Amino acid sequence: MTAILKIGQTTLEASELIAKLKEHQLMPKLVQEVLIDDVIASVECDPQAALQAFCNKRGLFSREQQQAWCQQQQVAPEQLTQIAIREQKLINFQENTWGVQIESYFLQRKSQLDRVRYSLIRTKDISLAQELYFRLNDDGMSFASLASEYSEGQESKTGGMVGPVELSVPHPILARMLMVSKPGQLWAPTQIGEWLVIARLEQFLPAQFDEAMRERLLAEQFQTWLGQQLQEIGVTELGIQPVTEPVTEPVTEPVTDFNQSGDDDNVHKVYGAETSQAEPSQAETPTAQRLDSDISSSSTSPKTSSSIPKTGGSSPLTLEDLTVG
Repeated sequence: MTAILKIGQTTLEASELIAKLKEHQLMPKLVQEVLIDDVIASVECDPQAALQAFCNKRGLFSREQQQAWCQQQQVAPEQLTQIAIREQKLINFQENTWGVQIESYFLQRKSQLDRVRYSLIRTKDISLAQELYFRLNDDGMSFASLASEYSEGQESKTGGMVGPVELSVPHPILARMLMVSKPGQLWAPTQIGEWLVIARLEQFLPAQFDEAMRERLLAEQFQTWLGQQLQEIGVTELGIQPVTEPVTEPVTEPVTDFNQSGDDDNVHKVYGAETSQAEPSQAETPTAQRLDSDISSSSTSPKTSSSIPKTGGSSPLTLEDLTVG
């Protein structure tokens, strides 16, 4: 067979390349990108504006910076415009598909998107929890000093201060407490799993429907839709015939077909106590949930925007979904 790719000293034939994609779990990513190409193929885009926006976003203002970026990404300079066009087409597709209803989606999600900064002390000792609460509430002692000395989680390293984090991050019980609090309100020891928690809201930061939030929610809607498409799309591995060399003697046997068939972590999950961190990033790109290389039918075609679902809010976390550290 003929090699189609060379990486360093390694050459790969078509069947070997497919095997490598599977071995390194890159096939779902390839399927995803091919599906995106199909979806945005008919989307209109201004090439020059797309290139300008692409470069501005990455700080590629000079030709030298653009060439350096291309070298780092291992793409030819002439491909830069096509990459920029693809990115802009995807943005346009998201806007065309969900733009009209995205503000309504924001209102559905707002209670989870609002951010809070709060102080936290937790312990498993009920007597200590009561004593600390009285020191805070009656004696006016410093929350930071008591948290640093007595709190049993990683928030003790920051004087009990957590956030700002979105209200979807803390444990649901703690999130509800903070949601109805006023800044400065101190909560008596509250049982959350095996912990007794003393919390005080420091700052409430309501989510704003600005351009950054709009882009984030459009991308979120797209990722949800894309994940559904990837679960339904059919992937068929076609047979790859070997290249035979000319022979002078008659072949006495049939040619063989070489087709291939193919505890601190818990604290963060519960309380959002990845203290003093940056704002949460977007959700990560979904992967294909099913890649069946033995699908016999090759007629399955990718789903397109005609099957785009209606928007809706994310399912809330439950106590069963979380492990208290």
